[in-house]
Parts: sequence; structure tokens; C-alpha cells
Amino acid sequence: MQTSMLYLPSPELEANPVLETSSENAFILANTLPTSLHEIREQHIIPVYSKDNEPLISHADFIEAAYQTVFNYFPQEAILEPSVRVSHPIKGRIPSARNKAAKDLAEWEKTLYYERAAFVIEIPTIQEQVGDNTLSLTIGGVKAYNLDSMHNRKGSDEHFKIFIGFQNKVCTNLCIWTDGFMADVRVKSVGQLVQSIQRLFQQYRASQHLRAMQDLTRYYLTEHQFAQLIGRCRLYQYLPPAQRKEIEPLLLGDSQINTIARDYYRDQSFCRSEDGTISLWNVYNLFTGAVKSSYVDTFLDRNVNSFQFSQSLLHAVQEGSGRNWYLQ
Repeated sequence: MQTSMLYLPSPELEANPVLETSSENAFILANTLPTSLHEIREQHIIPVYSKDNEPLISHADFIEAAYQTVFNYFPQEAILEPSVRVSHPIKGRIPSARNKAAKDLAEWEKTLYYERAAFVIEIPTIQEQVGDNTLSLTIGGVKAYNLDSMHNRKGSDEHFKIFIGFQNKVCTNLCIWTDGFMADVRVKSVGQLVQSIQRLFQQYRASQHLRAMQDLTRYYLTEHQFAQLIGRCRLYQYLPPAQRKEIEPLLLGDSQINTIARDYYRDQSFCRSEDGTISLWNVYNLFTGAVKSSYVDTFLDRNVNSFQFSQSLLHAVQEGSGRNWYLQ
């Protein structure tokens, strides 16, 4: 992977040629809405610290910092515009409209920002094949203001999640593993945020990640094993805490497990074979597909957990299913 030095964000970003928007199909569903970097920058207000009225790092600042960093790190590649999804709107109004009924407010009298935002930036010129699927290198992140202490002053830690991994072009499922994910980035400035993104790029090992995903295509679960897996996944959240500590953690909830069970039969790309068997690669994609129904602030954590969980299934199939509680 490219290892050139990063530079500070610059106006040259606007001059870089771009293609269509990353992930024209939604990379996350749940209760999110599509938006754009332009709309966030021009139409959304910026939250401030209540004690000094200083601004937090905005969603636009975050996306622009990541976007410029990607351009600097991959200067020879085609880079698509960010695809952005937002949730949890915080609505307001300007002071002069304080006595108006909501239905009578003019658009210019309304204020809006979203508490949570997620975005992805796709690099379509860096692609690999896993099984029958084409994967594109993808970078992105999540910002949720509910994790910040907005009642403090400027200089308090601001929280971000960032990742680099691949996106399955068949279904827009993200494929992320631990070396390409920072779950709790705490910074005080955009400069520190850029440094964190750079550090993530440097630690990511794409070849190892791809090799681990390729391994999933070579092993299968029987129909009985898959049924056992689904049943155990339902039981997991009700286990005594002491027993849960001894088992591979699972962050998905009942609604996601229901989706996986349904798509075992119905998903056009990743359903079972005619004899009921299903590859671990397909199982993994059923999990990452189900994760798309998660809220923005849990989406990436559940995606990474899906990869770790699939790896535990792989080791169990290789060594004997008796070593894995979910397949016993």
C-alpha cells in the first residue's frame, strides 16, 4: 500500500477530479438519511461547547479531513466523493421566530444539525477479488456528538470512529477487521484527527485482511451447523455473565439474527447451496448485511465483531466444531 507522507488539508481538494459518489446504494440503513458533504457544510449549524460557545469539530470538518488525507495518501488513485448518512436530527429556530408555530416557519428560520453521521470514501482503482465478489478499498468513519461532553469548554476530548477496509460491490457490505479500525479516537483538533487517520493507514495490512477473507471461501457449514449457530446466537445474550466471558462475544441483537436466518434462504448473493451447505464467506456477508440495520454509533463495532466472529467459526471448522460453543 501507498506510504507517502500526509499533508495538511488544502484548497487543492476542490481541484481534484472525482467520479460518482461512493456507495450509491446505502452502506448503512437503520434510521439514517442520505446527505452530502456540500449540504452539511452549507446548511447544517455547528454544535458548540456550552461554557464558551466554541465550535466542536463538525461533521463537515471530519469528512473533509478524511477526504484530503485519502488524496494525499493515495495520490495516483481515483477517489470517489464521500457517501454520507446522518441520523438523530437536532432541530431549532432563529430567535426572531421563537413565537411562530412550527407549521408557519419559513425555511430560512429553521436550524438543523444531525447528532450522528457516518461516511465512506471508495477507491475504485484498488480492487481485489474474494470468491466471486469484487471488493474496493474503502475508508470512512462515524461521528456521534452524544459521546462528547458538550457542556464543557473547548479542549475537551472529541470522539470519533475511523476505519479502512474493503466494500463488497455486490451488496455494499463493509468488510472491516481490527487492524483497520479505531473504535475510540479522542482528539482536540482537526490536526490530531488527521494524524490518527494517518496512523490507521500505516497500521493497516490489506494483504493479511484479504488473505483472511479468502480463507472464508474455502470452508462450509452444513445446514445442521448453521441451524445450531442461529440457535446459539439467540441464546448468547441470556447466558450468565460468567459463562459469556468464556465465549466469543457477539454484538448483534435479535433483529440482526432474524435477518441472517431469513437471508440464509432468500439472499440472492449469499444464500445456502442446494444441499443446505453455506460457505463461511457467505455467512460472513449475511452478518455484515444484517449489521446495516444498526444505529450509526454501533454500526462499525458490529461490523468488526462480525469479522472476528466469522474467524472463530473458521478456526472451529478447521479444528473441529466441538471447540466452538456456537457449533456444539
